[in-house]
Amino acid sequence: MKKISLMTRVVGALWLSCVCLVLGLLPRISQAQHNDYPTRSVKVIVPFSTGSGADHASRFFGDLLAKQLGQNFLVENKTGAAGMLAMNTVKAAPADGYTILMGSNSLMAVNPIMLKELSYDAVKDFKPIGGLTRGVNVIAVAKDSKYKTFAELLAAAKASAVPLNGGTYALGYQLSLAWLANVASVKFENIAYKGAGEIMVSLLGNQLDFGIISFNGAVPLLKSGKFRALALSSEKRHPDFPEVPTIAESGFPEFTNYTWTSFYVRSDTPDQVTNKLEDALQTVLATPMAKEYADQVLVELMPFKAEQMRRYQIEEIARFAKIAKEAGLQPQ
Repeated sequence: MKKISLMTRVVGALWLSCVCLVLGLLPRISQAQHNDYPTRSVKVIVPFSTGSGADHASRFFGDLLAKQLGQNFLVENKTGAAGMLAMNTVKAAPADGYTILMGSNSLMAVNPIMLKELSYDAVKDFKPIGGLTRGVNVIAVAKDSKYKTFAELLAAAKASAVPLNGGTYALGYQLSLAWLANVASVKFENIAYKGAGEIMVSLLGNQLDFGIISFNGAVPLLKSGKFRALALSSEKRHPDFPEVPTIAESGFPEFTNYTWTSFYVRSDTPDQVTNKLEDALQTVLATPMAKEYADQVLVELMPFKAEQMRRYQIEEIARFAKIAKEAGLQPQ
C-alpha cells in the first residue's frame, strides 16, 4: 500500500506540474496567435443592402485591407431590424477580430437616440478600428418640380395649409427632416421608405414634394438632369455643383450634417488585433487608390484613428440627442 500511495503522489505531482506548465503557456500561445493575426479570412458584416454606399465602401476598403494583411475580407450583408440584425451578429461572434462591423452614423449615433429598445450598446459593446468616409445629404426634387430653389420650398411650406411631403429612408434622414422643420419653423410630413431607390422613383413620379437622400447616390440623376438639387447639408458647396447652396448658408448656420462610415469590432477584442487593424487601415486610407475612390463616389475620406473615431462618435450621439430634443422627437 505504501508503494501505491507513493506512486499516486508522484503521478499526481507530475500531473499538477503538467497542468501548471500548460496554463503558463496558454497566455503565450494566445499572444502568439494574436500577433500572427490574421491567419484566415475576415468577415465584414454590413447592415445595409448590396449596392448601398456602405456596401461599396466595405468591399473597396476590405479589398485594400486584404492586400495589406494577406487574407481575404469577405463582405456579408445582413439587413433588417434597423441594423440590429447585423449588430447582434458581430456582438455574438468571437472577439478575435475575424468579424468586423461596417458601422455608420445611423447605427452608432442615431439609433441610440431614436430607438427605445436596442439590443446593443453602441459605445460599450463595440470599439472602432477607425473612420472611413464622410458623405453629404441633399434636398432633391424632380426636374419638373415647381420648387426651383430651396427658398421657394421653404416659402411653400410656410404658406401651405398642409405639411409638404419629405421622403426619407432611415432614422438619420428622419432626424434631419425634423431638424430642418424645426430650425426653419415649418412643418413637413415624413414619408418613410425602405431605401433611396424608392424615394427616387417617387420623386420622378411626382409623388413626393422633395426627398432627403445621400448626395453621392443622387449624383447620376442630378447630372442627367432628371433631378434638381436644392441644397446640401455640408459646410461648403461642392466643387462639382457650385450652383447648389448649402442649408447653412441659406439662413441656418447651425445646420450641417453628414453620413459617415467606420469599421468596428467587439469591445473586448485584444489590443494586439485592433492595433494591427488600425495600422493597416491607416495605411490603406493614405493610398492614392483610396483618394481616387473618394473622388469617384463624391465622399470625403475620414482617416480618424480609433481614439479619434470614438470621440467623434460620442460627440455625434450628444449632438443628435440635442437635435431630437429641440425638434420634439421621441424615441420609437
